[in-house]
Amino acid sequence: MELTYRRFDASKASEADALIAFLTADTWPFHGAAVVDADQVRSRLADGRFDGDDTRTFWITDGDDVLGLVRLMDLGDGTPVFDLRIRTRYRGQGVGGHALAWLTAYLFAEFPGIRRIEGTTRQDNTAMRRTFRRCGYVKEAHYRDGWPAADGSAVHDAVGYAILRRDWLTGTATLPTWDDEPA
Repeated sequence: MELTYRRFDASKASEADALIAFLTADTWPFHGAAVVDADQVRSRLADGRFDGDDTRTFWITDGDDVLGLVRLMDLGDGTPVFDLRIRTRYRGQGVGGHALAWLTAYLFAEFPGIRRIEGTTRQDNTAMRRTFRRCGYVKEAHYRDGWPAADGSAVHDAVGYAILRRDWLTGTATLPTWDDEPA
């Protein structure tokens, strides 16, 4: 695979149609809703949630094939977050790790004021948790019962990871001080 990242162009109707098709044609088990509704995507497009001053979206491609999507959010903040979606048939093939490394380098290069990048996943998303660690991200938070299932059937723990610019530059990992509770 030779992965490339192409910026989503919200001004083109064909891009909006492609985004709707992409998000509604697959399932996203470790996202807020496993199944995405087309009207919801249209509404979010109209609200600028995929492209704007504070948000950028990129297609993950291999030639003409779209493998996934990266949405970068809170770009005006010193700590952006992201949404990473890989099509089912490409999961487990290293696409997520490549995309996470790419988005990390992109954000730190493109936005000099960014100090850190954060990402959150469900505790049971072991593939993404391994990907975070392989890409230099450090676990910083564990939110008990922090991720309700969209259908209300369950509540999952959420786990937060981040990478600091200085750690990315040096290839190190600064661990949080976990044992700091006051007496």
